[in-house]
Amino acid sequence: MECGNHTEVTEFLLLGLSQTQEVQLFLFVLFLLFYIVILPANILIILSIWGDPHLGSPMYFFLANLAFLDICYCFVTPPPKILSRFFSHHKTISYGGCLAQLFFLHLLGGAEINLLMGMAFDRYMAICQPLRYTTVVSRGVCWALVGAAWAGGFIHSFIQVIPIIWLPFCGPNELDSFFCDITQVIKLACTDVYVLEFFMFFNSGLVTVLCFILLLISYGALLVRLWARGTSKETSKAASTCVTHVIIIVIMFGPAIYIYCHPFHSFPLDKVVAVFHTVVFPVLNPIIYTLRNKEIISAMTRLLSRHGLWRGKERRRRRRRRRRNGGVW
Repeated sequence: MECGNHTEVTEFLLLGLSQTQEVQLFLFVLFLLFYIVILPANILIILSIWGDPHLGSPMYFFLANLAFLDICYCFVTPPPKILSRFFSHHKTISYGGCLAQLFFLHLLGGAEINLLMGMAFDRYMAICQPLRYTTVVSRGVCWALVGAAWAGGFIHSFIQVIPIIWLPFCGPNELDSFFCDITQVIKLACTDVYVLEFFMFFNSGLVTVLCFILLLISYGALLVRLWARGTSKETSKAASTCVTHVIIIVIMFGPAIYIYCHPFHSFPLDKVVAVFHTVVFPVLNPIIYTLRNKEIISAMTRLLSRHGLWRGKERRRRRRRRRRNGGVW
């Protein structure tokens, strides 16, 4: 088909992160390590939570769903695609594939933001309304919140993609990135997109900022309330959980705000922030939660021990027997 004096674009050329072979090799190894960590770590979190009766509280239910979202990210965002394209001369993505990647990227991002809002509600009920917590935050309510998170993500992504479908793309077709996202794709349209850019800024950037501020205020108020109660084991545990959530919120929202809140033009840090947002963040999620949560570490250890993949307890028992025997086996 013709678009003015140009041929309509049917595929996009991804310029990637670097054209240097040595840098590509380094990034290939780095991303492969990230990808190897993301899947097993999040799968282990899900299996540990669902298989351990000690982790039946709503907080761990939401954490398992958060890990599932990170797994989904692995198959939508760059790692698998980058690994296959690093040493390929055919670094293109079809028009339909680009829109699909864009849709699922924002679907998962929107669902994750909504899920974090649900987790904040869970912490509010647990800390401020402990007597009503078990009745209000029931398993049915948890499933409803997760369903609402996915529905909200779908609506957000649908609103993002529909206007792009009607844009004419007549060339050029080069995306100075390693995956498809609105900030790159919309610049290639051969029409005035000023109004659409403003709409995208509102739907992605401004909404993200408002959710970020709301979450920080919520957790800040919860931490102040916990601090006012004084120091105790339960209070310290609840405060540690809130701090963990705040860390995840800052790590997730920081790059997203940078990407979607500045004008749709290229900046030197764009690719670095995009890598952190789509590759590094899904790795940090399980690491932060496991390092700061003894219950999850214990559940993982028990799961691995049942399947013969962890011998930590057995080694400790052997050391104790050896000390009792005076160092003689």
